Amino acid sequence: MKNTSSNYKFIEKEDYLIIPIETHYIKPNESLNPLISQIKPIIEDGDYLVIAETPIAVSQGRLVDESEYSPSLKSKFLAIIWSKYLWGYIFGPLLKIKKRTIKNLRKLPKESIVHKEVVLDLYGWKHALKPASEAGIDLSNAPGTFVSLLPENPEKVAKDIERKLDKNINVLIIDTDATYKRKNKYFTGLPIAIDGIESNKGFFGYVLGQISENAGSTPLGSSKKISVEEGLKIANIAEDYQKSLSTAMSTIHSVKNVLNSDETSVSLKDLDSITHTPAVIIRKVE
Repeated sequence: MKNTSSNYKFIEKEDYLIIPIETHYIKPNESLNPLISQIKPIIEDGDYLVIAETPIAVSQGRLVDESEYSPSLKSKFLAIIWSKYLWGYIFGPLLKIKKRTIKNLRKLPKESIVHKEVVLDLYGWKHALKPASEAGIDLSNAPGTFVSLLPENPEKVAKDIERKLDKNINVLIIDTDATYKRKNKYFTGLPIAIDGIESNKGFFGYVLGQISENAGSTPLGSSKKISVEEGLKIANIAEDYQKSLSTAMSTIHSVKNVLNSDETSVSLKDLDSITHTPAVIIRKVE
C-alpha cells in the first residue's frame, strides 16, 4: 500500500492501482457532491471510476419502508416454505449454491415475510421467487426498516458524474448480484444492466445461472460504451477490494457484526459512525 498524501491510499493489484474513495454515509436525498469533491483532486484521464449502486440509490431517495407493508399468504409461502425450507434444505444443496446462502436461508428472520410482500408488490412473482437478493433490493445499507431499490437510470447518473468531473474517464455503477455466462451469452436476474448483458431474468436467470459460469458483479450503467468483458473485469476488481474491507456489509446478516446493532434498529447515526467506501478509482499501470 502506498500513501500519496494523507487522504488517499493506493493499492497495487496486478496491472492496476486501486484508489479507494472514503466518505461519510451518503444520506437519503443528499447530493453526490461530497463524493465528487473527494474524487476530483485525484482522478485522471483514462481512469475507471467504479461506484456501488446503493449510495446512488439512497442519494436518489430510492427507499421503501417495509413496515408500511402487511404480509399476505403469498409472501408467507414465499418466505417460509419456498425460500427457507425448499431452497434452504432441498433446491439450494441440490444446485450447490453457496454454503453461506444456504445458511442464511435456513435462518431467515420473520421480517423476510414482509420483505417478500414488498418484492411482490414492486417487481412481481418473477423476482419474488428468487430465494434471496431479489431484484437488487439492498437491506443492509439503509436505516431502520427501510430498504433501497436499484438506482434509477444508472447510465444517465454515470454520464452526469463524468461530466461533473470533467475528465476523460469511464464511470461504472455496479451491483454485487451476479452476471452469468452461458456459451456466448451474458445474463442477470437484475432488472437492469449494461448493453450486452440480458437483464430482468429474475428467478429464471438465477436458476439458469446455477448451471452456468458466474462472471461476477454486474455493471448496471456506464458513462461510455464498454464491452461486457471489460465491464465485468473492472467491476470485479472493485468488488474484490470492497469485500476485503472490515466495514463491508454485503448481507443483512453482516450488519450486526459491523455496527453492533440489530438489523431493524440501525439508525442514520449508526451508519454514519463508520467509514464508507462507496467508490474506487481503478487506474491501469503503464
